[in-house]
Amino acid sequence: MRFTYVLTGWESSAHDASILADSLSRPDGLQIPEGKFYLGDENKVYHLNEFSPRHRPQNAKELFNMRHSSLRVTIERAFAALKNRFKVLDQKPFDNFGTQVKLVLACCILHNWILGWSDDEFFEEVVTFNEVETGHGVDACDNEAWKEKRQ
Repeated sequence: MRFTYVLTGWESSAHDASILADSLSRPDGLQIPEGKFYLGDENKVYHLNEFSPRHRPQNAKELFNMRHSSLRVTIERAFAALKNRFKVLDQKPFDNFGTQVKLVLACCILHNWILGWSDDEFFEEVVTFNEVETGHGVDACDNEAWKEKRQ
């Protein structure tokens, strides 16, 4: 339910292929980690309710469609949680375009932070500080180390 890559600034009428090409061409653009995949589609929508214990996927195509539908549901849940958390994203924009771009990025960053470091009213599982504390290896007050880590 976290956002791993956000590219803002495109109009809603832009074609997905143009946005993908832009994100892949940037020096700091979309990087697909080894062992992970980018999932695209042909704008066909499959519904999870088409699959049930009685109607299991019968072939590779149906299995793909079931898993693809499951991922789409997860993506839509993430955007719904983002819009529920930050109502400004679900309203008619009143800021200039540059501010809107920064606002979307800020909301995504805060959304991810809340999922990792705070109690979350939108999800049942609560992550505590003790579960997340290990692994970052940087003292909270060491601004230079955090700056270097971000770079």
